[in-house]
Amino acid sequence: MATEIKAPTFPESVAEGTVAAWHKKPGDSVERDELIVEIETDKVVLEVVAPEAGTLTDVMAEEGETVESEQVLGKIGEGSASGDDSGKKEEKSSDDDGAEKSEEKSDEKKDAKQEEKQASSGGKQHDVKAPSFPESIQEGTVATWHKKVGEAVKRDEVLADIETDKVVLEVVAPADGALAEIKAEEGSQVESEAILAVFTEGGGSDVATAADKEPAASADDGASDEKMGDKIVAPAARKLIAEHDLDVAKIEGTGKGGRVLKEDVQKAVKDGSAKKGTAKPAAAPAKSAAAPVAEGERAEKRVPMTRLRQTIAKRLVQAQQTAAMLTTYNEVDMTEIMALRAQYKDTFLKAHDIKLGFMGFFVKAASEALKRFPDVNASIDGTDIVYHGYQDIGVAVSTDRGLVVPVLRDTDNMKIADVERTIVDFGKRGRDGKLGMDDMIGGTFTITNGGTFGSLMSTPIINPPQTAILGMHKIQDRPMAINGKVEIRPMMYLALSYDHRMIDGKDAVRFLVTIKELLEDPARLLLDV
Repeated sequence: MATEIKAPTFPESVAEGTVAAWHKKPGDSVERDELIVEIETDKVVLEVVAPEAGTLTDVMAEEGETVESEQVLGKIGEGSASGDDSGKKEEKSSDDDGAEKSEEKSDEKKDAKQEEKQASSGGKQHDVKAPSFPESIQEGTVATWHKKVGEAVKRDEVLADIETDKVVLEVVAPADGALAEIKAEEGSQVESEAILAVFTEGGGSDVATAADKEPAASADDGASDEKMGDKIVAPAARKLIAEHDLDVAKIEGTGKGGRVLKEDVQKAVKDGSAKKGTAKPAAAPAKSAAAPVAEGERAEKRVPMTRLRQTIAKRLVQAQQTAAMLTTYNEVDMTEIMALRAQYKDTFLKAHDIKLGFMGFFVKAASEALKRFPDVNASIDGTDIVYHGYQDIGVAVSTDRGLVVPVLRDTDNMKIADVERTIVDFGKRGRDGKLGMDDMIGGTFTITNGGTFGSLMSTPIINPPQTAILGMHKIQDRPMAINGKVEIRPMMYLALSYDHRMIDGKDAVRFLVTIKELLEDPARLLLDV
C-alpha cells in the first residue's frame, strides 16, 4: 500500500510554497525520516522527510511547482530501488550489450582516473556549495574566503562567508582536508547551492604538494601544458586567456617555474592588467603605488552597495509608499527608571551576570501596552488584518554592514534580565555576522534606539508588515515645571510611527501615553495597572 508524502502545514501568514528540490527520484529507496524534498515559502525553507521506509514511486509535484498546505507531493511504496533496477536491467535487449560494455569500459577508465586523481591529491573530493537560500533571497555575494587553496582545514571549520540581503551565511569544510580549487572568487554573485569550490579530503600540505607536482588538467580532461610565447600555460588558464582575449606576456605566472595558472588569469581579468593594447604595469618604485592625493585635488571613491544596504533601501522606500504613515510624539521623565537602575545595578549584575540597561524597561512597557492595544500589535496581510495573540518585539541593532532587526520572542513572558541578556547577544552576533534567518523572521512590533548615537528626535519608519514602531532618543537634562516649580529632569522624547490604515490616531496617542506612564512609575509594570 502506497503512503502519501504531504507538504507541511503552513503558518496562517503563508498561503503557499514552491517545490525547491527533490532529493530522491522515482525508484530510489528511502529510509524513514530521510530528507526527500524541500519546500520554499516566502519566509523559510521547509524540509519534508519520508514518513516510512520504502521506495519513492510517484512524484506528483515537480520542482518549481506551487503547492498548498498539506498537498500531496508524492507516494512511497513497498520494496527497494535495487530490485527495480535489477528488473530494468533484465529487460534490456541483447542489442544493447555492446553499448553497455563500451559504457562500462568508459566508466572504468573514468573511475581509474578519479581514483588516481584522488590518490595524488590526498583523498576524496567534494563540491563545496552555497547554502540553500529561502525563496525571498535570490542570490548572495561571496564576501570572504577564510582559507586559501592548499591550506589545511579541520571539519566544520569556516571556509567562506556568503552575504545575502538579510544575513551572512557561513560555509564550512565537509571534512578534514584542504581547498583544491576556488570557483567563486570574493565579490562574485552566487545562487542557492551553487558550487563555490572543490574540496579534497586529507592534509592540506599533501594537496599543495600534489598541485605543485602535477599539471592542473582536471578542467581539460587530460590536456597538457602548452607554451605560449615565453610562458608555460596550464590548460584551464589557456582557455580563459582565449575567452577574454588576453595578452599572455602581461600575465605573471605563480606556478612552479613561472607556470601560468587559472588563478593568475582570473586575477588578470579582474584587474584588467592583461588586456591587449594596454601597457604592462611596470615594477614602479614603491612611492608610485601609494601616490598621495595632490593638494587641491578632490578625491572620490565609488563602491557598490552591499546586499543588506540595498535591501534596507528597498524596504524603507516600500514602507513609505505603501503605508499611510504618521508619527506622534511624547516625552518621558526618566527620573524613576534612572533611580531604580542606580539603586540595583550592582545587585542586578551579581545576580544575573549582565548589566541593567534601559532597553529591558522599554521592552516590558511596550509588551504591556501592546496587550492593551491589540491594533498596534497587529499586521496587515493584503485586505486582511492579522491580530497576534503574542508579543514578538524586534530590536534594531546597528552593525558595520547596516541595520538589522532580530526579534525577541514572547516578551510578555520574559524577565528584564532575559531581555537584557538576549539583546547583548543579538548585538554581539550582529557585529560578527552570526545572526541567522530564524533570529529575524517575524516580529509584531519594533523598537529602535537612536539615542545611543545622540539623536534627540527622529521619525522612525515602520518595518512591514508591522503597523507601528517606537523610537527612543537621547536622555537630556531639561528644565521642567513640576508641581508649580522648575526642576531639572532627565527627559527623553518618544516617537511612535504608525500605519493609519490600521491604527486610529486616538489609539496611537493612548498607546504612547501608556508607555510613558509605565516608565515614569515602574511599579505599574509589577502591579499590571
